[in-house]
Amino acid sequence: MQALFIGQTYIDVTFITDHLPTGDEKHVADAYAVSFGGNAVTAAFCCAKLGIVPDLIATVANDWLGRMFQDMSAKYGISVHPRKVNSSSLSFIMPKDGKRAIVRCRDDAHIHPFPLLNLGGCRVLHVDGHQPDAAIHYAKLCRESGILTSLDGGGLRTNTHELLQFIDVAIVAERLCEQMDLTAEKMIEYLKSRGCRIGGITMGEKGLFWYDETGAVHSLPALAVPRDRVIDTNGAGDVYHGAYIYSYLANPGKSWHDHFEFARAASTYKIQRLGNEAGLPTLADIEKVRQEFEVRV
Repeated sequence: MQALFIGQTYIDVTFITDHLPTGDEKHVADAYAVSFGGNAVTAAFCCAKLGIVPDLIATVANDWLGRMFQDMSAKYGISVHPRKVNSSSLSFIMPKDGKRAIVRCRDDAHIHPFPLLNLGGCRVLHVDGHQPDAAIHYAKLCRESGILTSLDGGGLRTNTHELLQFIDVAIVAERLCEQMDLTAEKMIEYLKSRGCRIGGITMGEKGLFWYDETGAVHSLPALAVPRDRVIDTNGAGDVYHGAYIYSYLANPGKSWHDHFEFARAASTYKIQRLGNEAGLPTLADIEKVRQEFEVRV
C-alpha cells in the first residue's frame, strides 16, 4: 500500500440537456455518461490512472450498482476494502454553463465498523470527511506514524473541525467558506490555526488561493480554457486531489507549488470531458494540457 483513500461511493449519471422536463413531459438528452463517483473515490481512480494504484476504503452495497463499482475498481487494479451499506448511492448530474446541478441519493448508514488495515509502506492518507469515524481513526494513526494526511474539504462535515487537527494538507472548496461564513483570507487563517501545514481554497475560474510550509500565501491562477470547451466541471476538484497525491508520491522532492501546478493541469483536462472516467488524465494528457495552456499564464 502506497496510499490509502477513504470516502463514500457513488455511481454518477451525468447528462447534458438544454431542458429539464416537469410533470408528464419527456425529453431526450444530448449525451450522457455513467461512472464511479464520490470525492475521495474519484481521486483514488485518478491516482491509479496516473500510475500509482492506491487502496480504498469505500461504501459498497450488495446490489447491481455495487457490483458495477467493484468491476470498475478491478479494471484499475484498486484494492477496495468495502464497508457495507444496504443500498448503493447515486448522483444525477446536469452540467451547464460551467456549473452543475446535482441530485443525490445516498445511503451512509454503515452496517459494519470500518476495516482495520496494515499501513506498512503507506505514504499518504487522503480523506473527504465521509465515514467520519474511519477518517478520524486513520488520520490520527497516520499522524502518529509520520504519514502525510490530506483532506478534500468539499463541504462541512460533522467532524471537520476535529479532523483538521490531524491533517497536513487541507485543500477546501469555496462551498466550505460559504458554509462557515468565512472569506478566503479568514479560511486560510482558520486552517493555519488547526495546524494544517499546507492549506488552500479551490475557487474555480479564480484558481487556487493557498499557503505553503512557511505560512506564505500564494495565488495559482486557473488555466484559461475557452468557454465552449468546458463540458463538465463535476469531479474536477476530485481529479485535482488525486493528481496532487500522485505528484507527491511520484516526485516527493518537488515543491507543493509544483504538485498543485500538476493538479491544475489534471483538472483542466477533466472539465473538457463528460463524466468522471472520461475525465481521468494520463501523464501524456497532462503534458499536452500544460503545453497548450500554461504558456498563457
